[in-house]
Amino acid sequence: MRRSTRTLLAPLLLTLALLVSGCSGVTGTGELDYVPGNGGVVEIAAEDREPPVELSGETTDGEQYTLERGRVTVVNVWFSTCVPCIREMPMLTELFAAYDGQVEFLGLNIRDSAANARAFERDRGVEYPSLFSPDGEALLAFTGRTSPRAAPTTLVLDEDGVVVSLVNGEIPSRTTLTELVEAAGGPPAPPPAEAGSSPEQGGTDG
Repeated sequence: MRRSTRTLLAPLLLTLALLVSGCSGVTGTGELDYVPGNGGVVEIAAEDREPPVELSGETTDGEQYTLERGRVTVVNVWFSTCVPCIREMPMLTELFAAYDGQVEFLGLNIRDSAANARAFERDRGVEYPSLFSPDGEALLAFTGRTSPRAAPTTLVLDEDGVVVSLVNGEIPSRTTLTELVEAAGGPPAPPPAEAGSSPEQGGTDG
């Protein structure tokens, strides 16, 4: 029997409501045994991983983006009034520059207007792309225990596009993220980026 549109949208709407309600972590997620949004790290055993992520759409700049294979990817779910999102953004932008194109970075903006999202990125020097998904549709790419349950959530994908780890909440430290990237098959932790670094970002179309 075909499920109605209302039935299909219900999980998405619930997840989106949880994500934007004060950037708080979510407890009581049932049998998913999900870590609350307190910076808890989840590393997923190989046999428990979900299929590769298929992710594409329009960015906050109005460009088309398609997630490509071949590099470890860091995906960060954020919006501009989320306080922990604001706190961790300097670390993400610094690491994007420090990896110098060896690691893909992608944001998922789930709440702002496009203008507000662009202003946030401009003011904080965010040079990697963010998919613009205020309806939360982009979150449907992440299933099972990889489904974001707090904002921010940061997911690390291997070069095949498989989520191998995530941080549900604010990233505890630079070392936390660099170790997850390396465990996913990425390069070792880079030295801090020099001010003004601007690596090329792949994975965009058009």
